[in-house]
Amino acid sequence: MDTIEHRVREFLHENFPSPEGADELKDDQSLFEAGILDSMGVLALVTWLEPEFGIVVDDDDVVPENIDGVGNLVRYVRRKRAEAGLGA
Repeated sequence: MDTIEHRVREFLHENFPSPEGADELKDDQSLFEAGILDSMGVLALVTWLEPEFGIVVDDDDVVPENIDGVGNLVRYVRRKRAEAGLGA
């Protein structure tokens, strides 16, 4: 597990406890369908992502393709960090 994925899973586990646990989530599993994220959770997630990874989450970026799943989140953070010249 890479550092970004570990930090995302840790955040989800600490802030959105679920019966499965964040470590048990499959990369492509929907966080909404699993009952882990809701609209307030998205706000908390975005508020955490920005300072944690040094990125800016644009309003247009808050779509399922970027945030609904651990794998999507990891890919999104990597892409935003690359765009900002921060590396992975």
